[in-house]
Amino acid sequence: MILQALKGYYDRLSAASPDEIAPYGFSEQKISFEVVLRPDGTIADINDLRVQQGKKLVPRVLQVPMPPKRSGRTPPPAFLWDKTAYIFGVDSDDAGALVENIPYGTEFRRYHEELLKNAEDIGLSAFLTFLRSWQRAGYPALRNYQEMLGTNVVFRLDGERCYLHQRKVALTIWSAALCIEDAELSDCLVTGLSGPVARLHPSIKGVQGGQPAGASIVSFQLDASKSYGKEQGANAPVSEAATFAYTTALNSMLSRTSGRDARDRPIYKNRVQIGDATTVFWAESDNASEASTSEDLMAALFNPPGESQDDDSSATTKLRNIVKAMADGRPIEQAAPDLAKDTRFYVLGLSPNAARISVRFWHDTTFGDLASAFQQHWADLRIEPVPWRTAPAIWQLLVETAALRKSSNVQPRLAGEVMRSILTNRPYPRTLWTGIITRIRADGTINGLRAAVIKACLIREGESVPMSLDRNNASQGYRLGRLFAVLEAAQFAGLGKLNANIRDKYISSASATPGRVFPLLLRGSENHLSSARKKGKGGRAYRLELERLEIAGGIDASVPFPTMLSLADQGLFFVGYYHQQAELKIARQKDETIDAEAELNSTDTTE
Repeated sequence: MILQALKGYYDRLSAASPDEIAPYGFSEQKISFEVVLRPDGTIADINDLRVQQGKKLVPRVLQVPMPPKRSGRTPPPAFLWDKTAYIFGVDSDDAGALVENIPYGTEFRRYHEELLKNAEDIGLSAFLTFLRSWQRAGYPALRNYQEMLGTNVVFRLDGERCYLHQRKVALTIWSAALCIEDAELSDCLVTGLSGPVARLHPSIKGVQGGQPAGASIVSFQLDASKSYGKEQGANAPVSEAATFAYTTALNSMLSRTSGRDARDRPIYKNRVQIGDATTVFWAESDNASEASTSEDLMAALFNPPGESQDDDSSATTKLRNIVKAMADGRPIEQAAPDLAKDTRFYVLGLSPNAARISVRFWHDTTFGDLASAFQQHWADLRIEPVPWRTAPAIWQLLVETAALRKSSNVQPRLAGEVMRSILTNRPYPRTLWTGIITRIRADGTINGLRAAVIKACLIREGESVPMSLDRNNASQGYRLGRLFAVLEAAQFAGLGKLNANIRDKYISSASATPGRVFPLLLRGSENHLSSARKKGKGGRAYRLELERLEIAGGIDASVPFPTMLSLADQGLFFVGYYHQQAELKIARQKDETIDAEAELNSTDTTE
């Protein structure tokens, strides 16, 4: 099903935008330089094809003949383009010094001598003459030789605009080379049509954490795959044409960008990074424009555009408004009336696995169902006071579980599990919930995003969790969290800012084993409130005392401070803490105003 959907995406792109997707037998590669040849095979010039992006030069992406799958001591070369190690027979060592690579250069020349021996074309004849006469010692004399080392290079005949691989004769030769005479014929599992079966599937590049040369998503290597007398791709026959289509479509989504962000990072059109899962998504529709628009919106749902980003184009503003309307709970029909809810949509999550690629998750659904799933996700996260201006992206939730809030520290597989929960409206993985609680205990930070994630996890577990401060909520964990926030505020009112307050020292034990901590904290709060009154903060002390009594009055008197809280109550503890702390921050300004006026009146009376 995955390969069929990818082939369908390739067919849509090739029909609607032929220039955006490589035709059969070609692939998009990063090319840095071109060698301009004279008709006699000598080098007329070396041109830099790289383009400026931000402060650096990056290779230009060109459609060139598809490179072979390389393995062995002397990997096979590409047709009419390749790296300098093949073309010039030179490479660089670990220190960057120039060294000869004779086997690669010899193989490149031998390969083209065989393919082009009968070619009647001035450009291809010049190319063969160049290969036969080239001396590796002449490489340092070339312009840009140092920058060109290790990059991909193409060829062009002096005075002409097209590259050698685009010449009519070259295209004919390459088409013939693609026909594998001894290929096994079988019915293709993707198309159902009979044709030559691909023995090896091209590599997939661009999966974060994967090998730079790419890895396979379909492969057979162990001896067990030969148990029925089948080798390599014959175990699951996919035709050469279908193999090319699905790999080209996937590589295109993994590499295609639509610009760069404020930090000069590429903005991918059909790809987002969620933890260790590189996620691609695409629509299936007869209306290419509508499919592209729905893909743009889905990218915005995965990573909502913030109000501060530099791109203030009308398209970005429109997407931002749609996402905001959906996050506020408006139906997709109102938020995006121009988009069809029944448009087929696919989401594929990939992760590296040694020399292969693992499928983390696969979701086949409709655009309307996907939009509804994200709306439900944001509704479950919603908490008061709202801790964000723009609906949080999935990666923002994941980094809250990681040490130092680094994406590289997110637990493996967590991204795929969270993504699957969102797309299917199922409970979030327990590892998300426990990961947040673990980080709170480690760093003592209870921010709005962490509280929102805990709330969402509890709701999908069937727990009743208030969106904002609920004074009538009788949950023991929720009330103990509220009480801890009041005790922390009392300490601040009496002692001011400390290097380590009760949250730093006791939040972990208070949320797990309250019976051991709260009696001690309550005794200390009496001293803190007394100190606050002596400092002229009687209004603040009075309010905190009332809050403490109100919360304590709702706690089960038979077991006011249980020996241990359940995991659900521990989550409610942090949600209650967040709600109460937010309430106290608002009330603090009023209390400080009352205390200041009382002090002023006292001064006036004395005078």
